[in-house]
Amino acid sequence: MQLEIRPDPAEVGRARRWARSRLTGSGIEADEPLAETLILIVSELVTNAVVHTGCPAVLRLSLPETVAESATVRLEVADSSTRAPVPRWVDGDETGGRGLALVDGLADRWGWCPEGAGKRIWCELDRCSEADERAAACAGGALPTYEGYGGLAYEAV
Repeated sequence: MQLEIRPDPAEVGRARRWARSRLTGSGIEADEPLAETLILIVSELVTNAVVHTGCPAVLRLSLPETVAESATVRLEVADSSTRAPVPRWVDGDETGGRGLALVDGLADRWGWCPEGAGKRIWCELDRCSEADERAAACAGGALPTYEGYGGLAYEAV
């Protein structure tokens, strides 16, 4: 599934609505943590594409055919800019610059690669089974912590 994005900031909202409808159609509920996290990442990556490149982009969403208790969702944003994504360290007063740090903290895996005359940024989110989460909580296990940029750590909740 894919959605073509124009280089217009208004497209970010359209991308979120499109992704939400695809998730719901696949059996992933809108209030499920996976869906909420994925929609936040869609916002960040599509915003980066339309604001920083000024080029059209393509949003791709790969959902498992059957949503089991544990499944992986893959999100990709491809654009025609050859400029590599560069995570930035920003101070507390900056209004932007945290997008890739958020993606790094929220996604289970992410990266980027050249694609044709541009690039593709991708990330994957794993849907954990509720039974696994309950078992970890009962055993006193902590949720996984992901190392971020600049020595910051993010916890996926």
